[in-house]
Amino acid sequence: MIFPPLASKKVILASSSPRRQQLIKELGVDFEVRTKEVEEIYPEGLKREDIATFLAKLKADAFDRSELADGEILVTADTIVCLGDEVLMKPKDYADAVRILKQLSNDKHQVITGLCLKSNDKEIVVFVSTDVYFKKLNKDEISYYLDTYKPFDKAGAYGIQEWIGYIAIEKIEGSFYNVMGLPIQRLYEELLNF
Repeated sequence: MIFPPLASKKVILASSSPRRQQLIKELGVDFEVRTKEVEEIYPEGLKREDIATFLAKLKADAFDRSELADGEILVTADTIVCLGDEVLMKPKDYADAVRILKQLSNDKHQVITGLCLKSNDKEIVVFVSTDVYFKKLNKDEISYYLDTYKPFDKAGAYGIQEWIGYIAIEKIEGSFYNVMGLPIQRLYEELLNF
């Protein structure tokens, strides 16, 4: 069922992520999925939130304005994980995922999602940041998680909604859904005002 204040909004979600699709579905908005392959490369020298917003805008810019009908709002997002100033992207392989999870163990990191909303005549780019605190992980916990859930398509090599989220995350400060990959409360506010 569509939430009445959002009934006039026709959202195009440019993401193949099942998590993002589920979250936007639960928002109560009429949407469809349209994706394009985009090489996620950003200029050297960008810092943290600038990387996330650059990549979200890059995904939006893959769509020419002529591909959007009047009234359609394209939504793109990109999520990165940062430990201090180091950006931890999707792991290259199993060994890289082990390395990343060892780095996150017993420490605080930030999950930053860049969000871009674009129509034929308007564009908004924002970001949301959430602090996530991990307990100390042991070797068996890391191995079990990687072997069972294979989170190789996830920034930071983990999904908060999976087993590791249950056992490793001591607390978060900020949006839980941002850590899942779509700051749905911020998206809601931006859609209302778009």
